Order: sequence, then C-alpha cells, then structure tokens
Amino acid sequence: MKAFRILRSSLSESFKGVFRNFSLSLASIFCIAITLVLVGFSIILSYNVNNFTREIEQDMTIVVFLNRKISDEDVKTVGNKIRGLENIKEVKFESKNDVKKSMQEDSEIFNSILEQYNDETNPLQDSYLVKVVDINTIGKTADEIEKIENVDIVKYGEGSVEELVKIFDLVKKIMYGTVVALVLVTIFLIANTIKITIQSRSREIEIRRLVGASNAFIRQPFFFEGIILGFLGSIVPIIGCCFGYRYLYDRLGGQIFTAIIKLVHPSDITFILVLGLLAIGVIVGAFGSYRAVRKYLKI
Repeated sequence: MKAFRILRSSLSESFKGVFRNFSLSLASIFCIAITLVLVGFSIILSYNVNNFTREIEQDMTIVVFLNRKISDEDVKTVGNKIRGLENIKEVKFESKNDVKKSMQEDSEIFNSILEQYNDETNPLQDSYLVKVVDINTIGKTADEIEKIENVDIVKYGEGSVEELVKIFDLVKKIMYGTVVALVLVTIFLIANTIKITIQSRSREIEIRRLVGASNAFIRQPFFFEGIILGFLGSIVPIIGCCFGYRYLYDRLGGQIFTAIIKLVHPSDITFILVLGLLAIGVIVGAFGSYRAVRKYLKI
C-alpha cells in the first residue's frame, strides 16, 4: 500500500508539474510532436520500401532459354541441374508453345505475327522460369545456370536489378539512420526541458531533501513527467500520420506512378505506426527525464 501511495503521489506531482510549468511543457510537447511527425514519415517510407523490396524479390525471375534442338530428356536434365544449385527457390518449365499462346493472348500484334506458325515451326524457345532465395546473389546464380549444357541464353534484367537493390538498401539505411537521429534529438529536447523545469523548482527540491525525502521519491515525479510529455507529444503525430497516409493512399490509388510500385495498405501499417510513435514518445520522454535528473540534480 505504501508503494501504491508513493506512486499515486508521484503521478499527481507529475501532472501538477506539467501544468505548473505549462509554457515549458507546451514547448516540449510541440518539439516532440514535430520530431515524431518526421519519425512517422520515416517509418512509413521505410515500411513501404521494405515491402516493395520484398515484392521485387518474390517476382524477380531468371528466364533460362534452352537450345532450340534440345530433346525432351535433356530438358528434364537441365531442370534437375538448376534445382540442384544453391539459392534456388522455384523452377517452372514453359514450353515454346505455351509461350506462344500466352503472347498471342496478351497482344493482337503478337497474335498476328505468330498465328502463321504451327507447333513444329514455332520460332520461340523452351524456357525455365527460375526464382531465387537471395536477390543479392542473383547474378552469381545466373552465371552458374548459364554454364549448364543446353542452356542458350540467361536473362534477368542484369545490371538494372543490382542497381535497384543497391538503391533500396541505401534508402533503408538512410531511413533507419534518420529515425535514430530524430529519437536522439527528441531525448535531447526533453532532457533540456526537464533540466529547465528542475532549475525553476530547485528550492522545492531542496526543501524535500531537508525533510528527508529519498532520492527515488524526488526523482519519480520528473520521470513520470517525461512520460506524460512524451505521451502528449505523440498524440498529434499519430493522428496526423495515420489519417495523412490513408488520405495519400486513397488519392494515389494505392500506387506510385505505376502498378508495379504498390503502397502498403493503411490497415497493415496503422497498428505499427501507432505503437511505434507512442512507444518512442514514452520511452524517450522517460529516458530524457531520467538523464536530466541524474545529470543536473546529482542525486
């Protein structure tokens, strides 16, 4: 019961401290809100880049064109050799006649050109469609496939794929770095706000010390005050980022420029965004307060 009374007293003092130093608290909340808006934007961008990268990895396919004179037995042999390589996730065979039918269905121009060929005179090639486990080593895998006997040509968008992967990795690193930097800035802001608050209440703290208040009892109200500031500062960014992203998603139709670059649906990111911003606000608020109390009160 005593611990509960101390906790209740600390929470009460924390709320009083927030409103007693309202101008400082408002400035701190405003700074936290601005910082967390940027953090929220970084989280949204990082999540979409990660999602887009995963989709590319799932859809990225190595097309293996086989020798035109290859026998049915050798077709199976090539397929087994491909499946035996490392970094292979899925191997699918497409006959030249299947490719022909698919091209005719997709385009009237191709249909007009290919309809003059029958199954025997079909100029296309049998092929294997290969998906890899790790897109970062797709070039090495393609080189290994190209060395297999009866493989004519291997295509996977070489050059552009590697560059695209590098760009996405760079964007992710920048976003992660931005989030970390913004969190550190938020901690600094809260710590300085609490420091100013402590200085303005130094006489009150000294009186508490003289009457025998423990260090923990003096420290707790400031600790909870930081949590309250972090919580209040996260409300506007949460609302703004969640509704702002949903509005942007609806306006763009769920994609950027092309259907290839699809945005993550708002319902899939809302929980992460709310939990992430709230946790960051509360944690950095608590840590910032603890840092200020420990460094400047020297208790």
